[in-house]
Amino acid sequence: MSSVAHAPRSRRGALSASGLPVLLVTVMLLFGLHIAVGAKHLPLTTVLEAIFSRDTTIFDHMIVWDLRLPRALIALTVGAALAVAGALMQGVTRNPLADPGLLGLMAGASFAVVITSFLFGAASLYWLPWIAALGALVTALIVYFIAHWAPGGPTPLTLTLSGAAVSAFLGAIISIAHLLNEDTFDNLRVWLSGSLAGRDISMLYVTGPWIAVALAAGLVLARQVTALAMGDDVAKGLGVRTGPLKLQLLVVVVVLTACSVALAGPMGFVGLVIPHVARLFVGSDYRWIVPYSAVIGAAYLLGVDTIARIAIPPREISTGIITAMVGAPVFIQLVRMRAR
Repeated sequence: MSSVAHAPRSRRGALSASGLPVLLVTVMLLFGLHIAVGAKHLPLTTVLEAIFSRDTTIFDHMIVWDLRLPRALIALTVGAALAVAGALMQGVTRNPLADPGLLGLMAGASFAVVITSFLFGAASLYWLPWIAALGALVTALIVYFIAHWAPGGPTPLTLTLSGAAVSAFLGAIISIAHLLNEDTFDNLRVWLSGSLAGRDISMLYVTGPWIAVALAAGLVLARQVTALAMGDDVAKGLGVRTGPLKLQLLVVVVVLTACSVALAGPMGFVGLVIPHVARLFVGSDYRWIVPYSAVIGAAYLLGVDTIARIAIPPREISTGIITAMVGAPVFIQLVRMRAR
C-alpha cells in the first residue's frame, strides 16, 4: 500500500529533477541574449568570444565586460534572491499572497537607505546592505506585531494588510524626504523605481557572498518549510522546532531582500509571482519549490530586464516598472482565487 501511495510523489520528484537542467539551459540562453541585445546588438559569437577570450583593445569586448555582463549578473542574482525569499515567506506564513514587497520588507529596506542618505549623505557600498537589512528586519517585526495585536492574530490576511499599511506609511515618509532634499531624490530616483541601469559591479562583490550563503541556507531549510506550511501543529508532530526554524528563515529572507534592494532597488512582485509558477511544475514540496524558484526567478528577471532595455529605444524603462506591470494582474488573479 505504501509503495503505491508514494509512487505519484516519486514520479513528481523525478519530473522535478529532470526539469531543472532544462531551466538552467534556458537561463544560460537568456543570459547570452541579455548581453547580446541593446543599443548596439552583438552576435552571440562575439559575446562568447568576449567572455572566454577577452581582448581589451576590442570595443565590443569592452561593452560586454564594462556594461552588459555586470548588469546581467546582477539581474540573475536579484531574480533568484527575491524569488527564493518570496517562496520561503509563503511557506512560513502559509499565505499565497506573501512576498518581501507586500509584507513591508522591501519598503523597510528602501526607507532605511533613503533616510540614511537624507541624514548623513550617501552610505559606503559596504554599509548599504547592512542598512537595508536593518530596515527590513525592523519593518518585519513591526508588521508582525501589528498583525499580532489584530483580532485573530497574525493570520495571512492581517499580515498582508499590516504590510500594505506599513509600506504605504514608509512610502509617504520617503516622499517627504525627497521634497525636503532634492539632491537625495535626484541620486535615488532611478534606484527607487527598481532599476538595473548603471549598477556598480562592486556592490555585487559586497552582497554576492551573503546572497550565496542565504540561498544555500534556504535550500537546506526547504524540507522543514514543507512541514511548516502544513501548520505548526503538524510540523511539531514531525519533530520540527518551529520557533528556531522561523527565526532562521526570517534571517534568510531579510538577507536576500536587503541585498537585492541594495543591488537594484525595490523590485516588486518577483517574490510573489515566481513561487506560484514553480508550483505549477513541482507541486507543494519546498525541496523543489525553492530551487525552481531560484532558477525561474533568475530567468524571469533576465528576460524582463532585456525587454526594459529594448522596448522603447534609445530610452529604457526601469525594470521594476515592467515587473509591476506583469505582476499586478497576476496578483489580482491570486486575490480572486483566494476569495473564492
